[in-house]
Amino acid sequence: MDIQTTKLELMKIILENDNTEFIQRIADFVNKEKKDFWNELSLTEQEELKKGIEDLDNGKRVSYESFLKKILS
Repeated sequence: MDIQTTKLELMKIILENDNTEFIQRIADFVNKEKKDFWNELSLTEQEELKKGIEDLDNGKRVSYESFLKKILS
């Protein structure tokens, strides 16, 4: 059975089912399977983002031009 056929059969099962508990379990499963980009980042990348957010929260900002000079040099 190919993936498209499987998808269609799953949709049919869901659409024909009126059991709210079953539908909720399917929804919970699908939501759990969604990837969170944060979990795909390395620990170093996560720390850099946390530091950047902390700096912004504390009013530490740099101009766009200053940023470009830093990364292009």
